[in-house]
Amino acid sequence: MSQIYASFKSIGAYVPEKILSNADLETMVDTTDEWILKRTGIKERHIAADDEVTSDMGAKAARLAIDRADIDKEEIDLVLCATVTPDYFNMPSTACIISDKLGIKNVQAFDISAACSGFVYLLTVAKAFVESGMKKNVLIVGAEKFSSIVDYTDRSTCILFGDGAGAAIISATSKKEEAFVDVHASADGSYADFLVTPAPGTVNPVSQKVLDEGLQYVQMKGNETFKLAVKTLTKDVKEILAKNEINSDEIPHFIPHQANYRIIKAVGDALKMKEEQVVLTVGKYGNTSAASIPMAINDIWESGRLQNGELMLLDTFGGGLTWASALLPFAGKAK
Repeated sequence: MSQIYASFKSIGAYVPEKILSNADLETMVDTTDEWILKRTGIKERHIAADDEVTSDMGAKAARLAIDRADIDKEEIDLVLCATVTPDYFNMPSTACIISDKLGIKNVQAFDISAACSGFVYLLTVAKAFVESGMKKNVLIVGAEKFSSIVDYTDRSTCILFGDGAGAAIISATSKKEEAFVDVHASADGSYADFLVTPAPGTVNPVSQKVLDEGLQYVQMKGNETFKLAVKTLTKDVKEILAKNEINSDEIPHFIPHQANYRIIKAVGDALKMKEEQVVLTVGKYGNTSAASIPMAINDIWESGRLQNGELMLLDTFGGGLTWASALLPFAGKAK
């Protein structure tokens, strides 16, 4: 019996229509376009409509991924969603709602919470399900309506985040050349206070105090997070490349989490990556958390830069703290 491998068969993404520019933010908080650009590289971010929820965006990205994988939705046997902004806190899962919106019936579906590392965490789960023989076609979705947990009077966080979704189909294959090369994922909860949404939860149940103190909004220790992100991301990528005996110059597409241009540049420079190897979308989308990586992959696919068989190096870091990296070829059709 031939070996079964997991392969990355397709990509899709969705971004809301509304754009929140740096100029718009200048009218909302004490900041400037120049200050935001210099410190983050972000020019604008997309914001979901009031009646547009996380599952809406996830379902739209998923439809594209399913169509581009040339499979019927009836062939999908697992639906996974990574999000920290679910439709509901905390049931039903957003994956269940996405399944329903897609018309996928009687299929296992659940969410994971790994913040910005969520999509690459999903790759580890999908790989395990596929290579164990339990599932054949897994739909993975990273979707966030981050604007729902951002305090637009807090200039340290409101400049960073945007909304959007990305999705992929991970399928079983017997072709070794299509297989994932490697996926790493890890966490350290001792840094949990670096990135946290204090409420609602069992620590801070819903109350008037929560609303008065704004505990329902994301909070971040910016400087500490920046330093640890650069250090951790660089170390993780060096380890996955060394383990698999691959040099950084052999990677056509380095796709880091799109949180901050300064972090991406620091990591790229430490790895001696050339400018054309590094995928950059942070300027137009901001940080879209679990949607960041698949939205960036979709960008290079839609622009014709991503070809069948080309190696992708994914690298991400998020609240938890969590981090993850992946080496895998694109096993789908080029545009």
